[in-house]
Amino acid sequence: MIVFDDIRKAYGDRRVLEGVSLEMAPGRITALVGPNGSGKTTLMKILLGLARADSGVVRVQNAPLDGKADYRQMIGYMPQAATFPEHLRVREVVELIAALRPDAHRDTSLSEAFGLDAEWDRPVGRLSGGTRQKVNAVVAFLFTPSILILDEPTAGLDPLAAGVLRERIRRDRAQGRLVIVTSHVISELEDLADDVAFLCDGRLQFAGPATELLARTSAPDLEAAIVTLMRARTASGMTSRSALLAPHVAPAEAP
Repeated sequence: MIVFDDIRKAYGDRRVLEGVSLEMAPGRITALVGPNGSGKTTLMKILLGLARADSGVVRVQNAPLDGKADYRQMIGYMPQAATFPEHLRVREVVELIAALRPDAHRDTSLSEAFGLDAEWDRPVGRLSGGTRQKVNAVVAFLFTPSILILDEPTAGLDPLAAGVLRERIRRDRAQGRLVIVTSHVISELEDLADDVAFLCDGRLQFAGPATELLARTSAPDLEAAIVTLMRARTASGMTSRSALLAPHVAPAEAP
């Protein structure tokens, strides 16, 4: 379980997150969506320990983050564009990451599913963008983490590879892992997302099951539902909130 409790963050005069409270449960895939500048990246940076909230508490497995890094061993992170040393071979990249957790079980089955073994001895600098993204995914799933954070995971992947990755994400969900996926291609989240968290202007505008979002917006699919939220937000302005955008968020409870 991950709990964000009244998270606030500002950079100078710019308020990036304003009182975000959100729960994410294991065995479910949460789609974290919103327009550019909505606060998604900052919220994930706070979860990863790459930024600190000005106020509020983040709890991972009921333990509040206190500046220590131990909890990160539970997390597999796939950034939108990973940067690996270009002179290293794919094999060396994986071995370098694996050396960070020498006692952890190593799972390279995703590499086999991608057919990446044929590229195992090629330098990263000679790989196509799509192949680099495959390496990025293999590293994120390497230690069978209990929490997966995937930022635009299918970006640059061909349809076959994207299907392989989506199937792996579903498998990990079925095994009880907590998965967070961010993407601007909402249609790619359609058959993955159990829950949706929609951020806009640093505020959580909706959080709940994808099925509830579809029902509340009367939209035929998730992409149309998100567009409806964004249009409603624009129409409501900063001083008024429509019933459609009223957050569906239960207050976070202390463990």
